[in-house]
Amino acid sequence: MVEIRKPIPVGEAVERVLAHAVPAGTETVPLEESAGRILAEPVTASHPVPPFNRSPYDGFAVRSKDTEGASGSNRIPFSVIDEIQAGSVSNQTLGERQAARIMTGAPLPDGADAIVMFEQTVEDGDTFTIRKPFEPLENVSLKGEDLAEGEEVVPAGSYIHAGTVAVLATFGYAHVKIARRPVVGILATGTELVGVGEPLAPGKIRNSNGPMIAAQLRRMGIECRTYGAQADDLDAVIGTVERALTETDALITTGGVSVGDFDYLPAVYEKIGAEVLFNKVAMRPGSVTTVAAGGGKLLFGLSGNPSSCFTGFELFTRPALLKMMGADKLFLPHTKAVLGEDFTKPNPFTRFVRAVYDGNTASPAGFNKSNAVSSIARGNAMIVLPGGTRGFKKGDEVDVLLLGVEEGSTQWKL
Repeated sequence: MVEIRKPIPVGEAVERVLAHAVPAGTETVPLEESAGRILAEPVTASHPVPPFNRSPYDGFAVRSKDTEGASGSNRIPFSVIDEIQAGSVSNQTLGERQAARIMTGAPLPDGADAIVMFEQTVEDGDTFTIRKPFEPLENVSLKGEDLAEGEEVVPAGSYIHAGTVAVLATFGYAHVKIARRPVVGILATGTELVGVGEPLAPGKIRNSNGPMIAAQLRRMGIECRTYGAQADDLDAVIGTVERALTETDALITTGGVSVGDFDYLPAVYEKIGAEVLFNKVAMRPGSVTTVAAGGGKLLFGLSGNPSSCFTGFELFTRPALLKMMGADKLFLPHTKAVLGEDFTKPNPFTRFVRAVYDGNTASPAGFNKSNAVSSIARGNAMIVLPGGTRGFKKGDEVDVLLLGVEEGSTQWKL
């Protein structure tokens, strides 16, 4: 049997997992299917943006030197010799006190170096007057002021959102090279489990971990294959695990990772020749979280207790899968918050408390034992309480990990 080892710190456990997470490769999809995926190559500007000097307003293109001396008592007149719509180019060159009527986004005509907005003029047919001078390049969007040609716009590993799609479209990416999503298997173990739609019999509970993990994977856009709930039968579990590993890139199991008589996962790892990376973590909940590697694939043995299972997925499984998907941000977004109520329980190990975070205050989301379900539904964050502490008081500053956020500017430091 696999030896139960001394608990290791959470950060070390994460590092061991990530060391065995292998990128799943790349694929190319149409631009309209790329949102929500992860970019596999950097986007480089193939031309400057804007591609020419253009008007950011509806108004008149003028030569700034012709506006010198304009004032309320000395209105300077201009004659309009052309009209330029967005998407068209003028063939005129402005001369002294000549102007072109110009629409937003249209390129400046030759000779022009300033834009006078309509509301800054008094029009009279094909002429108008102004009462203030304009500086060179005033009200002009300059060629390349947003992006220079050759500049890296979006790095590889970035999550593709609507703004990324706009950039891809700007530079003609009709097809986008993205990271392939891994296929992940889910297997719940435990004779006590029945299906979601089945009636409860004495001593039985419904399999909530399987659907919960499937939802966590779908939020990441990952395809999952479910292998149901497996009774506590060593040979049957081994057979299911071996089959799942031929059909998936990674396998998540729930239950069977403790030291009870029917906790078979350590024996399964040994039977299939998988290397156990760790089987005890200095954390609450989820201390019995176990991860193994074999055949280039990761096996995540999460606790059968729902809160522990959820926490183990977010801390270990999620970053590993993101690395397999080529992401540049692997960890949960992190912030500081004020503790909304006393938490007096001592913390020999690092504790992750399901919490409700309102942008300033974080409060425990209710019942927070490892078998809790209600706090998983209520919480949108996890309060991180360091090991070796003896409780915290309302008003104390605490670290908070945000849940349900795809990416954040500040990630949790291990």
